[in-house]
Amino acid sequence: MKKLFKLILNTIPRPILIRLSIVVRPILAFLLKGSRFTDPIDGKSFRMFLPYGYGTQRNNVLSPSTLSLERHRLLWLYLQNETDFFTAPKKVLHFAPEQEFYKRFKKQSNLDYTTTDLFSPLADVKADICNLPFEDNSYDMILCNHVLEHIPDDTKAMQELYRVLRPGGMGIFQIPQDLSRATTFADDSITDPKERAKIFGQYDHVRVYGRDYFDKLRSIGFKVEEVDYTKTIAPELVEKYCLAKGEIIPVCYK
Repeated sequence: MKKLFKLILNTIPRPILIRLSIVVRPILAFLLKGSRFTDPIDGKSFRMFLPYGYGTQRNNVLSPSTLSLERHRLLWLYLQNETDFFTAPKKVLHFAPEQEFYKRFKKQSNLDYTTTDLFSPLADVKADICNLPFEDNSYDMILCNHVLEHIPDDTKAMQELYRVLRPGGMGIFQIPQDLSRATTFADDSITDPKERAKIFGQYDHVRVYGRDYFDKLRSIGFKVEEVDYTKTIAPELVEKYCLAKGEIIPVCYK
């Protein structure tokens, strides 16, 4: 199964994968029913989660029902338990909307919810993150997760995120991060897709962020809280929800 999933991830374009998953998801959820792991996004439990990864695959990380990964479930728990995202009126901008969130957020009557991306079929507005068509100080909250590692000029992208966030607003900008690295690593001379997947974690990533990621956000003007949210969750639930222990949520304010 691991080899099959790796082949699918590396050969089928992401927009097509999104469409295919709508059909496959209910079948997987039915076949893998159980009680060992639970997806907190929809509350459904399974005997196993699916493997996932472009380079080295991780076991028991992809939820059969929502297709959420560790970072999605962690973000859901944080939004649910630590913010008023599900109750207070908010104007929200969501980059590259994850399908496990898309329909749920769309249905929330408290949200004025806009999605954006250059390629995603779920995007309301097709836009370049480095040249956004939105006015200054427009949004109460911005979700931009696992996007910046794809963007060659991430400084310009961060500046645009800061520009369209209103004063006092919140942004959550998760990225794949190697916390053992003090500084971010990039090397444009590496062009082979397999080598890029090996070094950067995915063939279309342009860098590996280190601990300096938070200071780069601060240099743009954001106030950044480095939230290690798994520390606040009981160890048995970290395991049951298949979370990545020690993953940092970058919570940014303007």
